[in-house]
Amino acid sequence: MLTESADRAAYEADWRKLYANPALAVALPHTPAQVSALVRLCAAHGIAIVPQGGNTGLVAGGVPVAGTPQLILSLARMNRILALDPQGDTITVQAGVTLQAVQEAAAAADKLFPVSFGAEGTAQIGGVISTNAGGVQVLSYGTLRAQVLGLEVVLADGRIWDGLRALRKDNTGLDLKQIFIGAEGTLGVITAACLKLSPSLNARATALIGVCGPEAALTLFQSLRAQSGSGLTLCEYISGPAMALANAPPPFAAPAYVLAELSAHDATAGVTTALESALAAALDSGTATHAVLAQSHRERTALIALRESVPEGELATGGAIKHDIAVPLAAIPATLAAIEALFAEKYPTTRLNIFGHIGDGNLHVNVRPPAGKTLAALAAQKSAITQAIESLAVARGGSFSAEHGIGQIRLPGMSAHKSTVELDLMRAIKTALDPQNLLNPGKMIPPKES
Repeated sequence: MLTESADRAAYEADWRKLYANPALAVALPHTPAQVSALVRLCAAHGIAIVPQGGNTGLVAGGVPVAGTPQLILSLARMNRILALDPQGDTITVQAGVTLQAVQEAAAAADKLFPVSFGAEGTAQIGGVISTNAGGVQVLSYGTLRAQVLGLEVVLADGRIWDGLRALRKDNTGLDLKQIFIGAEGTLGVITAACLKLSPSLNARATALIGVCGPEAALTLFQSLRAQSGSGLTLCEYISGPAMALANAPPPFAAPAYVLAELSAHDATAGVTTALESALAAALDSGTATHAVLAQSHRERTALIALRESVPEGELATGGAIKHDIAVPLAAIPATLAAIEALFAEKYPTTRLNIFGHIGDGNLHVNVRPPAGKTLAALAAQKSAITQAIESLAVARGGSFSAEHGIGQIRLPGMSAHKSTVELDLMRAIKTALDPQNLLNPGKMIPPKES
């Protein structure tokens, strides 16, 4: 139990350093029974609890809100791998195990845990599940929701629900685990999970491709998808300004880039030949302007690092007003064109930083301050900028939060874009499971207007 201000500080601030509200203390339990005891104690005294994983979230969902006595409950010490079943293709882990540790344990058993993103060395499974994280391979494997077979959860009254089942089929009433996946710790504290594993990937071909913009990128994606189907496991879009923030210069200059990877379980599959053929066709048709195919694991790692380093480069150069939108694939070019036109007219000195997962329609539209200015220069315009970008996405059948969740930052979007029926349903579930509103208050579900 950490009570000193200096000891608590790292747990109280979110990754982007936008929020740093004090907690009463930071508790680091070692067992589900200790979590249960802490929750019961807090419930008895009316103290709110903020469950926290690796604290890598982008919407301030794992840190305290202002004005409420809160205990941060860190799952970091609950970091054991409990079981790995190579025959059943499952791994059971405590909530504090990092995503990278799950990947490495799976690889040691010649299996694959397919969820992958830049913060995987720090992000913990409990938090990743609680935010239903996505990453770069959602295209073929889905979000975290698709990887979870069972959960162990401490409820708001301290009871432990043991749902750690390793079943692919269980049609015995409501699928209770789904209530807690993506709930951001507002309905219960996830303490362990049983996860699906996939066969290992033994053949990969990775390329960085230059394109003229989002329309060409979408055409390229559709061509690769038509040729390779589920073998296309990664397809990322990186605008030119976004690439300029990467940890190294790209191998060629282009208006925009696509990072694509074909994978196969069979080591003898001709994924390199298939990708070479697709790239040649794209270059011949003018869909692509340049292409570089990784010739080694080192080169593959370097190409992927270009995409994954963009958010860190953005933060290091002053940060941005971040947005995490999703639209139907066909609407991507028109949506981005509308955003660019809006900013050219209303915010001409700002700098757009656009990148993301073009294969599943999820793009990060981040707004950087004018050159030489800090993010404070956009403070007065921040709400209007966010509302405009979210509205453009929602108007095209999209979402204002695709993979980052809601936390504290996206609450205005929930109020603006979710229907009364949806909000009432969420509030009803919250009230039923947490009547005292002690689990992660001020996150995800906006208060009802009186």
